[in-house]
Amino acid sequence: MAAITAAMVKELREASGAGMMECKKALTETDGDMDAAIEVLKKSGAMKAAKKASRIAAEGLCDVAKCECGKKAAVVEVNSETDFVAKNEKFKEFVKRVAAQALKTEAADMDGFMAEKWIDDESKTVKDALNDMVLTIGEKLDIRRFKKVESENGLVESYIHGGGKIAVIVEAAGEDKPEVREAMKNIAMQVAAMNPSYVKKTDISEAELAKLTEITVDSSLNDPATLPKPMLQKLIDKAIADKKWSDEDIAIYEDKKSNMNYLFNFLSDAAAPALAEMALAQKADYMNEKIFTGLVDGRVKKQLKEITLFEQVYVKAEDGKQTVGQYVESVAKATGCSFDVLSVIRFETGEGIEKKEENFAEEVAKQMQ
Repeated sequence: MAAITAAMVKELREASGAGMMECKKALTETDGDMDAAIEVLKKSGAMKAAKKASRIAAEGLCDVAKCECGKKAAVVEVNSETDFVAKNEKFKEFVKRVAAQALKTEAADMDGFMAEKWIDDESKTVKDALNDMVLTIGEKLDIRRFKKVESENGLVESYIHGGGKIAVIVEAAGEDKPEVREAMKNIAMQVAAMNPSYVKKTDISEAELAKLTEITVDSSLNDPATLPKPMLQKLIDKAIADKKWSDEDIAIYEDKKSNMNYLFNFLSDAAAPALAEMALAQKADYMNEKIFTGLVDGRVKKQLKEITLFEQVYVKAEDGKQTVGQYVESVAKATGCSFDVLSVIRFETGEGIEKKEENFAEEVAKQMQ
């Protein structure tokens, strides 16, 4: 058996990025054969990735790659288990290469993407490259998603916030002018900050609007303290008459009814749900009352202003009132071109992933045991 020297271990470590003990073990197993040792490490990396598959990777980075033509871009999210790894330069570079891969991909889904030949080494797939990085980094990593935008008659622009925590692509119609590019960048910053669900009201289907209205109706009835005073008074009178409230809550009401604004701060935990149950039972009747439908319409309009990009107040508006839609119109007028926002994509690291709360001290104690 060949003697495994420190120089051999160092060479393998530099070539693979794996830990010192893993390199020594691989060299011992292959009798000092460097190429065979690298294969062993690759295989062990794949096994490590499989072992770590049950762990939660909710940290990481998002990144964007753009074509020089200005009409094509891709955004990716690559997750890690810890924020510490997300700051690792090797991890950052890997995420950039994944974004470059997404820019050239023809894959329609993640399975196809992971099976593609890796951009930097066609002897590997994207999945192989990910497993190699797991071996190098030492914790679970996940290429979670990608999205590609190719605008035939428009432009694309991007913005990355928080060092890669949020990445945005904006697709717009208009001439490729510096003023248009600046406006697109400003809108991308708006999307990063305000996270709209739609670009314009017309993007919301009738079914989605109906669902939003239904949710608003039910949530309003479930929160009786926010109902119009005449409705609330009728509910309380009925709760008392039908003995839905305890004697204690009735006594509190009689004492505090001169100032209804703070009544629910003093009532029992059961009082409000009792009113909500009664209100929901009468929902059909309330939908015919102008005072209630007016309340619902107002709340729906307020939500639309929050979730629709063009209805949002532009974050850089000097008067604090200009909407994004009005800002777009002003840019179109100033540049003399038909500037308009066609679509937006926003990725935020870890959104929708349930993070596992861990006690670091307990974890260390377990490892020491």
